[in-house]
Amino acid sequence: MDKKALYNLTYGVFMLSTKVNAKENGCIINTCMQVANDPVRIAISVLNVNYTCELLKQSGVFALSLLDQECSFETIKHFGFQSGRNVDKFDGIPAPRDCNDVPYMGWHSCAVISGKVVEQHDLGTHTLFIAEVVDAKLLNTNAPLTYADYQNHVKPQPEAVKKDKKIIGWRCKICNYVYEGSELPKDFICPLCGHGVDDFEPIYE
Repeated sequence: MDKKALYNLTYGVFMLSTKVNAKENGCIINTCMQVANDPVRIAISVLNVNYTCELLKQSGVFALSLLDQECSFETIKHFGFQSGRNVDKFDGIPAPRDCNDVPYMGWHSCAVISGKVVEQHDLGTHTLFIAEVVDAKLLNTNAPLTYADYQNHVKPQPEAVKKDKKIIGWRCKICNYVYEGSELPKDFICPLCGHGVDDFEPIYE
């Protein structure tokens, strides 16, 4: 099977947020689709190691901010490249709240969807949540950010590295899994988050 064929599937870029009592957190995900119309239901997939996934299993409610093409890498980095176990991602941010009192991104987002979980399925690396949409609203008229847009135009491109530096491993930029070895197999898939070689960066000695 040529797993690169899966790269042609289309994805968005979203900030998923939830809260349990006073604890609020959010993370970046790329998988959401509408799966039913009456009642309106959506499906989202969340990495099991994410703190947001842990909280969502407890709260059962979330806000999904649909990032737009004005979104900066710094915003995505803030919510996607650090863990809520170590930092309060909403500290000092005057984020608006949805009908479930969950904070969402009122900036760099073209819409927000509020959901109530009705089913969840553990898929190994991820949990699939099926949710009923309890509210939704447009925030601006900007086009939504796609995962391809993020990869090609938002994410910083790797800097050129001197040839005399030796590669000793490869780090997944999504979940920080480390593959030890100088060469990463072209068909390698991260065993933790399921991402391919395009989301790995070299580790130099």
